[in-house]
Amino acid sequence: MLLRLSSLAIAAWLVAPRALAAEVGPDSGPFSVEVHAFAGQGFIVTTSNNYLNPDTKHGSFQLSDVGINFTKNLGDKLRVGIQLFAQYFGPAGNYNARADWFYLDYRFKDWLGFRAGRVKIPFGLYNEYNDIDSARIPILLPQSVYPAQARNYLLAQTGGELYGYVRLGSGGGLDCRLYAGTIFLDPNSFGSGTQVQGLTVPYLVGGRVLWETPVDGLRLGGSVQALRLNAQLLDPMMMPVTAQLPAILWVGSVEYWAHDLLLAAEYSRWHLKLDSNDPMYRSPWVANERAYGMVGYRANKWLQPSIYYALLFPNVDKREDRANLQHDIAATLRFDINANWLLKLEGHFMIGTAGLTPTLNDERPLSALDKYWAVFLAKTTAYF
Repeated sequence: MLLRLSSLAIAAWLVAPRALAAEVGPDSGPFSVEVHAFAGQGFIVTTSNNYLNPDTKHGSFQLSDVGINFTKNLGDKLRVGIQLFAQYFGPAGNYNARADWFYLDYRFKDWLGFRAGRVKIPFGLYNEYNDIDSARIPILLPQSVYPAQARNYLLAQTGGELYGYVRLGSGGGLDCRLYAGTIFLDPNSFGSGTQVQGLTVPYLVGGRVLWETPVDGLRLGGSVQALRLNAQLLDPMMMPVTAQLPAILWVGSVEYWAHDLLLAAEYSRWHLKLDSNDPMYRSPWVANERAYGMVGYRANKWLQPSIYYALLFPNVDKREDRANLQHDIAATLRFDINANWLLKLEGHFMIGTAGLTPTLNDERPLSALDKYWAVFLAKTTAYF
């Protein structure tokens, strides 16, 4: 018998033991609201090269987040939700609370529904879990495909989404998503050597199809996204520059989970081009390559180890030298202390510097940073 593997089912498999949501108001009454909340604090240290945060070579506690979300069913077909979120994570945030996502969701049939608002982007297998530490084993998802530095503007888009689940009888089922909208960006989180005056995303469109195969626990999928970034800059001579960055992103995904074992792999290419009124800010289409393979296992109700290998090549035509590659071998131990509290320990052995940022490393070029380095993280999260 086919086992339908929805995204919520996978999240539930990873949470062991599972914590229940709090209910505010009378059960199932008009004023009842489902509430979830979380608060996490982490620590990161690197053997060399600052990573994600400005001073990880000496150890940093800039690895914390807190959020609370509310969802409410308004009848059998209509649902609303919102999450308030704040984090302390390098340049990405300093506990500035914001609406992380919010939506109005109307399901006409199983095969057709519509969401509007700031809606999570269905890209790959796990982008929608980037804000849920309890719904995964690793502290950092494979950074080649799910970069933490881009989390604030890749998690969700403001617009609409059509979704549906199509049953294929003995052939399994298709989970389909189509979306379009925009992303609101903070100019202060970009740029070195230039002053960013404005950032807009005129359009973002994409979709994802996941095939839940007749083989219990096996999913195959494909995601694609197209967008354009418009920027107004001041160059080092304080002259105005306009630039456009069109991009096409795609990823192929495979996942198998059954009983206590999880196997996942994804391969992605991101195609980017830079147009500008200044020849110094132009470049032809460049494809970067991103991939990983991951194994997770639930040893018992309180221990889940995982390992993954991820690779990143910013330019598929340039695969030599430390600045043009990054290999990441990561291992995690997740300890579920009780139903509402977990602890994770994680280590990464890195080869290459392609995933690093000069602004976090005293403006040193990536080619001047250490080729071989390591990252160690610890994080504890309370949630319900």
